[in-house]
Amino acid sequence: MAKSRELLQTLAAVPLPMVMIAPDGRLIWANEGGLALFGRGLEGLHYTAILRQPGPAAAIEAALSGQGRREARYRHSTAGGERLYRVSAAPVPLPAGEGGEGGGAVLVSFEDVSPLEEALQMRQDFVANVSHELRSPLTAMLGFIETLRGPAREDAAARERFLGLMAEEAQRMDRLIADLLALARVEAEERRAPEGRVALDALIGEVVDRVSGMPAARNARLEFTTPDAPLHVAGDGDQLRQVFANVIENALKYGARPGQPAEVRITLARRSSPRGPEAVAEVADQGPGIAAHHIPRLTERFYRVDAHRAREMGGTGLGLAIVKHILNRHRGRLKIESAPGAGSRFQVILPLVERGEG
Repeated sequence: MAKSRELLQTLAAVPLPMVMIAPDGRLIWANEGGLALFGRGLEGLHYTAILRQPGPAAAIEAALSGQGRREARYRHSTAGGERLYRVSAAPVPLPAGEGGEGGGAVLVSFEDVSPLEEALQMRQDFVANVSHELRSPLTAMLGFIETLRGPAREDAAARERFLGLMAEEAQRMDRLIADLLALARVEAEERRAPEGRVALDALIGEVVDRVSGMPAARNARLEFTTPDAPLHVAGDGDQLRQVFANVIENALKYGARPGQPAEVRITLARRSSPRGPEAVAEVADQGPGIAAHHIPRLTERFYRVDAHRAREMGGTGLGLAIVKHILNRHRGRLKIESAPGAGSRFQVILPLVERGEG
């Protein structure tokens, strides 16, 4: 009996939810994790009244009948959503008087594998999206090549037109691959704090000068309002240039109303917050705006509000995902405010480095 109590005390310290099932199928013990998962007052109930899903029930039944350890999956619904557990049912010996005369019980443990499943699903979705994004231009190029080898072999005008279209599709694939490589590099460095120090006003000014030469900026009105004093942040200059280039280019491409040039205003200011002093760089446009249900998903990989228009503009659907990961590395954040017909405001918020720091 003393050994049994020692065993239960030891098991109570295990962080996984655990319950013990007697040889007759009744629940005779649960640790705090098990009580949190299934609730209190369950002792004496048959396991089929607690675990109603076929997989876990079959695993416990097999372990009780002497077939050794069995595993299954258990889905548990909570107010916060559904969680997936890996269930392990293993026979354990119990002395007489502990839930059965000299019989063996089954210890059932529950390991939360929801994060692993979510990561696997994200990887599968990512591969599917990349395959789809590459397949479209590849299919188009193969069709152009077939045409050039056949009906358009001797047609100089058609040949020139198809070669131009092939160049556009090749450039589209090149942009996609470049963004995929950039995303991979950013993710690899995300947990390593940047060591440099950057004057944010000068960096944004460089980006504004560069994007001013883009085709989308030819007729656009692009304004940058700088603060009275330089604002410094701890950061990787190249990555921060990529952040502001992506956000400003998006405003130029998608922030114009039909038939009108884009108007993009960039402001940089210092502000105090509970987190400490911050630099807030805002990129605002007067475009058609974005519906509220799109905003939480804008930083997802390959998510586009208007997929057809984005592809026409040369977008890969990865720009804001890259921005999100870079800002995570810099302990910053992206705030998006928009409404249909009211334009959009993208705020890049970064912690400031005061004089003498860094």
